[in-house]
Amino acid sequence: MAQVNGYFQISIRDSGTWLVLYPPDEGGTPVRFTMVDAYLTKWHIDYDKKQLSEALLKTTKKEEIRLTMEKIYPINESSSVTVSPDRLSAEIILYPPSDGGGMITKEKLVADLVYAGIKYGVDQEMLEKLDKEREYCTPIEIARATLPLEGTSAKITYFFNTDLTMKPKTFEDGSVDFHKLDTICPVRAGDLLAELTPAVQGRPGIDVCGKPIKPAKVNNMVLHHANRIHLSEDGLKMYSEVSGHVSLVDGKVFVSDTYEVAGDVDSSTGDIACEGNVEVRGNVRTGYRVEAKGDIIIHGVVEGAEIIAGGQIVLIRGIQGMSRGKLIAGGNIISKFIESAEVISRYGYVQSEAIMHSQVSAKTDVIAHGKKGFITGGSTRCSQLIEAKTVGSNMGTTTLLEVGVDPAITEEYRKLEKQFAELKTEKERAGQTIVMLAKKLKQGEQLPVDKLLLLKQSQKRVEKIDAETEEITKRLDELMDDIGMESNGVIKVSQTAYSGCKITISGAVYYVKTELARARFVKDRGEIRIEAY
Repeated sequence: MAQVNGYFQISIRDSGTWLVLYPPDEGGTPVRFTMVDAYLTKWHIDYDKKQLSEALLKTTKKEEIRLTMEKIYPINESSSVTVSPDRLSAEIILYPPSDGGGMITKEKLVADLVYAGIKYGVDQEMLEKLDKEREYCTPIEIARATLPLEGTSAKITYFFNTDLTMKPKTFEDGSVDFHKLDTICPVRAGDLLAELTPAVQGRPGIDVCGKPIKPAKVNNMVLHHANRIHLSEDGLKMYSEVSGHVSLVDGKVFVSDTYEVAGDVDSSTGDIACEGNVEVRGNVRTGYRVEAKGDIIIHGVVEGAEIIAGGQIVLIRGIQGMSRGKLIAGGNIISKFIESAEVISRYGYVQSEAIMHSQVSAKTDVIAHGKKGFITGGSTRCSQLIEAKTVGSNMGTTTLLEVGVDPAITEEYRKLEKQFAELKTEKERAGQTIVMLAKKLKQGEQLPVDKLLLLKQSQKRVEKIDAETEEITKRLDELMDDIGMESNGVIKVSQTAYSGCKITISGAVYYVKTELARARFVKDRGEIRIEAY
């Protein structure tokens, strides 16, 4: 190998020990100060660092520097081996011998590699070349790892619409078309619903130190489905067994038929429970319940009733809940109006022309569009976006708007906190019983059978409470991590935000004290900022 880079060599003379600096050829790299310094330090040779630094700056031609007046013993040709921090490669640098120094052998080069911990991937061809030709003071790759063969994660391809963010069409005058809601996906018997591409596992590599390099972890998946669906023999394809409607809820595919109620849900029908979809042509009267694992469409008015769907809920007219009505859906909830009701969309959005004095929560968005487009009273919560024309009222009605955290997470957190407190109280009572009865036994008192049984039951209950509280604590920590990862969210008011509104975004709170026009509320640096909208 031809010498291209600059290098240095020790020269031992009668006048002392000298350092000879050779400039690089055209395109080469000058020798670095750190390399020379490390070499001289290794061999315990004192020298003038300033003199060396100045000489290196002008090595356009051969330079000689006397390091010491003393003559040192000859230094053999040597090598240094460096392994990269990630152990994916190793470099070797050869240094020339001094006057009278011996040459390094191939066996010594191999020994230096072994001493540096290199056990794999040595470039034998380069090793042979280095044994025959020299290139000094130049890092040369001498070993390289075999990188792992990365696998691929499993993938599910769905052949139907899985987009839960589709919203109904809004006309130019602001009204919403509730008659053509393309949010329910029809399917025919025998249709291919989904196909699974299985995961391919990767193959480990080996670093230059002989240790395995693990490939990235791949995710395995399976096709989850409910009734009226079957898989191919290899489990990779999913087919519908019936004609109906298909939906994807929380990773599970549902195909269902539709059960139709021609009139009202009342005493003539009783409560409705269906495995598939339900369509009610009339009203749902107070005190009744409609439940479906699929979608529910109601053309009339829902009174103080409960409507529970695994998929979507669509109310062509709306709900007058009378403070007892409930809408609970796995997917979206779309209603002409919502009044005095509890409304929960677990994995979708809520959309209405008017929301009044209701408790509304959604996984993603709550939208009040249409001719009215207002949210007044009650509480409205979701993780991403609340959008309305007006919020609150000119009467100063207390109205809570909260975004930034999934309401389902906060609700579970509150329930677990309450359960934890109740268990703690129960444990204290059981502990008092144990202490009292144990004290009597210690004093030699003969306890009746029922008291001994109570003591044993109390001890077992305390053990069970400890296990339960440990699980609750673990889950609370997980929920806190989820809450910390939530996005901030946005609240948009296109016309007026009235006084009496409480705005909460990921824990930050702002009280509207005077009317605000066309406001956009966002969280910035821990506080709520109001922007023009």
